[in-house]
Amino acid sequence: MQVIKRDGKSVDFDPEKIRIAIGKANNEVSKKERVSEEEVENIVEYIQDVKKRRILVEDIQDMIEEKLMEYGKYNLARKYITYRYNRALVRQSNTTDQSIKELIDGESEYWNTENSNKNARIVTTQRDYLAGITSTDITRRFLLPQDIVEAHDAGIIHFHDADYFAQNALHNCDLVNLDDMLQNGTSINGVKIEKPHRFLTAMTIATQIITAVNSSQYGGVTVTMTHLAPFVRESYKRYVKKYEDRNLSKEQVEKFAKEDLQKEVIDGVQTFQYQINSMTTTNGQAPFLSVALYLNETQEYKEELAMIIEEMLKQRIQGMKNEQGVYITPAFPKLLYVLEEDNVHEDSKYWYLTKLAAKCTAKRMVPDYISEKVMKQLKKNEFGEGECYPCMGCRSFLTPDRSISLGNIAKAKNYVEGKGKYYGRFNQGVVTINLPDVALSSKGDRNKFWKIMDERLELCHRALRLRHERLAKATSDCAPVLWQNGALARLEKGEPIKELLYHGYSTISLGYAGLYECVKYMTGHSHTDGGDGEKFGLEVMQKLNDACGEWKKAEDIDYSVYGTPIESTTYKFAKGLKKRFGVIEGITDRDYITNSYHVPVFEEIDAFEKLALESKFQRLSPGGAISYVETPNLQNNLPVVEQLIQFIYDNIMYAELNTKSDYCQKCGFDGEILINENLEWYCPNCGNTDHNTLNVARRTCGYIGTNFWNKGRTQEIKERVLHIDNKDANCGCEDISKEEIEENICKKAMASVKA
Repeated sequence: MQVIKRDGKSVDFDPEKIRIAIGKANNEVSKKERVSEEEVENIVEYIQDVKKRRILVEDIQDMIEEKLMEYGKYNLARKYITYRYNRALVRQSNTTDQSIKELIDGESEYWNTENSNKNARIVTTQRDYLAGITSTDITRRFLLPQDIVEAHDAGIIHFHDADYFAQNALHNCDLVNLDDMLQNGTSINGVKIEKPHRFLTAMTIATQIITAVNSSQYGGVTVTMTHLAPFVRESYKRYVKKYEDRNLSKEQVEKFAKEDLQKEVIDGVQTFQYQINSMTTTNGQAPFLSVALYLNETQEYKEELAMIIEEMLKQRIQGMKNEQGVYITPAFPKLLYVLEEDNVHEDSKYWYLTKLAAKCTAKRMVPDYISEKVMKQLKKNEFGEGECYPCMGCRSFLTPDRSISLGNIAKAKNYVEGKGKYYGRFNQGVVTINLPDVALSSKGDRNKFWKIMDERLELCHRALRLRHERLAKATSDCAPVLWQNGALARLEKGEPIKELLYHGYSTISLGYAGLYECVKYMTGHSHTDGGDGEKFGLEVMQKLNDACGEWKKAEDIDYSVYGTPIESTTYKFAKGLKKRFGVIEGITDRDYITNSYHVPVFEEIDAFEKLALESKFQRLSPGGAISYVETPNLQNNLPVVEQLIQFIYDNIMYAELNTKSDYCQKCGFDGEILINENLEWYCPNCGNTDHNTLNVARRTCGYIGTNFWNKGRTQEIKERVLHIDNKDANCGCEDISKEEIEENICKKAMASVKA
């Protein structure tokens, strides 16, 4: 008889272990309460007579308890149950202790590559990880049902951010209401901060707010430069007054005031960039920040905003110095450049900013691009009006505001009645379904597939409810900067935040991963085939949306489908699939599964064709999605970047370009650091493999990572194919014409898209 242990391993039945366990319980009770040796043997024989080929260790323990009860040894049974429980605690603590030891020793591949924006060897990060290990332990043992823990461990679902779940007050990403905090004052750590009166001060305060907010939650944070634009005008007024007080002519006043203002904008942006990248949050990393650059977000301060955007792009193109004093690509802040009619055409007023954005993208991988045109088609509020707003963090989008008719439930001081509200809203958390596991569990049977899908979705639903219910217990006192001082709300002290979890004010996300592998197994085709594969893929996506719609209608909680950025989980899911189903060619034979709805990284496809195809799936991922194209170095081929940007505006809501921007500190090589067959990073110039002296920046699930990756993600990066073939159009000049590009790169793709 084979016994299936808790870790899934199979061992031969050993009766001696039963004798030892009962013997230890016997020693805890009086002689008259003990079972005899004969009774112990009877229990052993009873279990052996079951004659099962395979039996769970938990079933054996249940049978022992039943027999002890039959013998009337109730106190002994209680002691045995206690022994069994204590053994379970020991197993859990041993796992926790081992995790802590591996982290502190600094030799664990898992901890050193768990997050590409965290360095696990430094004390601030280790402190966050140590707290996370404890939180995960408590979460697994006390806060989650066993079936959810087991499904998570098996890679059937992923319960995200368990390392923060023990604290009921922590939530995922958000849009910070900087406007309210700057215009109406705020408080950080009990210190009152009044409204600033100049741009440089406002930028400094903004970085303090961002750091405080990022330390009070665990997800991405987004702010918009629109909220800083009014302070540019305030600074200009101060300079005008300064020179007017000196009795200078109007022309001189204007000239000198503009010069001083330009200097302050440069200083303010520099302060912002350096503060963000030099500060450390309680999460053990620089603030996980995205910055929206959206001209059409204001009409009154549009010119001031354009000044800020121009300077942010210029300074980002320059980059930031590493320890050797060489300019490299920083990971944060992520820049979100919104494309609109005023900046997307060559004769547009602000086309000069878009050209600058293209140069920045080619050099530093940011900004990413949001199409106002497409977003307004997809995101309509309760009055049917299209809205445009940035994502929270790397890809998480709020659903259009459904709370307009409810009024100012967050008590924001800058609330405008009847207008959709986005800044001050947030996401409650994520649980992700492993789509390839659903497919493989069905063995290709369509009817069984949808039945299993329903079961797995309900499992995710229950897990999401746990996230919601835990957060619903929090009051505003848990994080005053968020809930009392304007970042998300202006609630009273002690006031519950529960109301903000309903009515569509905040979202909660059903994540999904591996659509490609799921479709490939079920249909034999990629979801990019334009036929059966694509049709089935869209059906799967619609199923996820239908489930969220049902839950939302029943509970008034804004469930939303989210294309998960599974940085480490891609490796975990792949390992789980291999363990459960073996190696299946084209499905489980890699150390990663494909992110969300993306075209698999190894599939050859033209950049324009890829964006057009993925736009169909992005529409069905309203809670979070981002598409990308992989490019070679396009710094000398900017018209290609500009053409891609214009294509994004017309075809897809949110997309980015993945370029390369690396540096070897040993030899000074400035180019692409490569990956060898053993999945080791190395400098192609000198062969250097020391991570400490290699500056590598790669897009990882929507954001830039700079601290290297686990085995699965590294393999995925290595296998990425280019979607733009630079050699076809790039003559090595900067003045290559748009006509040449269209002729050589995308003529076929553009024709297919228009058709």
